[in-house]
Amino acid sequence: MKIEGVPFVTVDWSKIAPTVHQGETGEASWRTFEKGNIRVRMVEYFPGYRADHWCARGHVLLVLEGKLTTELKDGRIFELLPGMSYHAEDDPANPHRSWTNEGARLFIVD
Repeated sequence: MKIEGVPFVTVDWSKIAPTVHQGETGEASWRTFEKGNIRVRMVEYFPGYRADHWCARGHVLLVLEGKLTTELKDGRIFELLPGMSYHAEDDPANPHRSWTNEGARLFIVD
């Protein structure tokens, strides 16, 4: 990852208004910072959330709380607990989608 157009900056996540995103089931709340060529998010997936799409965008994702399940289009499934992360490149041939039964808080850079 090459970060460009982002001078040193601090972010107080509590001051960024959340936006709500509907899933196939449930909903998610995103607090988003975008600058230069990056997007950084604090995301909360509420219990029962399931993404409504396959995502081919690359991410670095860290689970802060809860439990997240991520599935790749090729059928592999990964369960992530607090302190675990995944790192994925842009991959239109093998996208991913996530869900949670109990809820999860995430920190995501893409």
